[in-house]
Amino acid sequence: MSDSPSPNHFTSADKAIMTPPHGNWNYPTTIWFGCGRNDELPAACRALGMQRPLLVTDKGLTKLPMVSQAIAYNQNAGIPTGLFFDVKPNPSSNNISQGVAHYHKDGHDGIIALGGGSALDAGKAIALMVGQQRPLWDFEDVGDHWQRADSDGIAPIIALPTTAGTGSEVGRASLIIDEAHHSKKIIFHPKMLPSIVIADPQLTVGLPANITAATGMDALSHNLEAYCAPGYHPMADGIALEGMRLVKEWLATACETPLNLEARSQMMAASTMGATAFQKGLGAMHALAHPLGAIYDAHHGLLNAILMPYVLLKNHAAIDAKMSQLANALALDGNGFDAVFSYIIALRKQVGIPNNLQAIGIDEARIDEIAAQALQDPSAGGNPIQFTQPQYAELLHDAISGKLDI
Repeated sequence: MSDSPSPNHFTSADKAIMTPPHGNWNYPTTIWFGCGRNDELPAACRALGMQRPLLVTDKGLTKLPMVSQAIAYNQNAGIPTGLFFDVKPNPSSNNISQGVAHYHKDGHDGIIALGGGSALDAGKAIALMVGQQRPLWDFEDVGDHWQRADSDGIAPIIALPTTAGTGSEVGRASLIIDEAHHSKKIIFHPKMLPSIVIADPQLTVGLPANITAATGMDALSHNLEAYCAPGYHPMADGIALEGMRLVKEWLATACETPLNLEARSQMMAASTMGATAFQKGLGAMHALAHPLGAIYDAHHGLLNAILMPYVLLKNHAAIDAKMSQLANALALDGNGFDAVFSYIIALRKQVGIPNNLQAIGIDEARIDEIAAQALQDPSAGGNPIQFTQPQYAELLHDAISGKLDI
């Protein structure tokens, strides 16, 4: 990543192909969207009353100028800003407790979460926990457990996403590894939704093509699973359809021409849309990706990308009508399920997604354990078909071996 061009240095030829969008939105939270808007960080801090924020990111990003630049913006505006970067690619409860200790030790008064889904999730969880007396797992997304929290103790949050995939910047939850049980759990509270999002597509320019592809496919998975989830939610369906159209139009371009800021912008919008739409529900992709990520420490977006066609096949009987509408909305060649399935297979190949889980080192040794966890995962409830544990095991076997029989 460090060999990638700086987002602030483009040739005139590069700029000729860039017509990125720009705007201020207030749904689902305040979003300042557009290239170069990371320099508005001090204004966001002042708007939320932050005088000494803690910037939470991951170690890899500290090697790039965007972190030191964000801190410098604040320092020059008279807002001293601390730094915490002990965040794993799949953040753990230990990362959160260390971040909380760091926050209190230096007397911080707000969180700036800068990074991909890992840093954003960690930052939001730290913001939740700085004012709580109960342990982290008491706020797992089960029933009304979020009401156990002291809402007044939750620190204000600003989010600056550096990937276009998770959409965690507009989410009210964090995915955190429970190391004791080797599982990934969802921590939820409405006030974990960042109060201000600075969505600057320039921050995604340094992503290598494989991470651009994996995170972009994650955005597609959010939109697709939300769209397929049962229930009546036309607002979520509409957002999901447009999010999937943006992925179709722009993901390959973002991978192939990384300096194209219009492609980067449209993918960032698609990512935000996916996370907004999935309040309707997710499904078996995520139900399996969560335990797989916890056990194998694999990239969440890549897992969803690999699992996607296998889950679609298992859901085929329940999503035919949805797939006909989607094929029309995306102007695909052909009709219905077959057209959508063929498009996804072709897109995965175009952006370099492996065809099966075996290709990323996942074997069948723990299928039963993963299937059991998938059955209990909150995302499973949004799947169009309520799979049994043996069905999850069968699905996982197919995804490991590469069995794709349409």
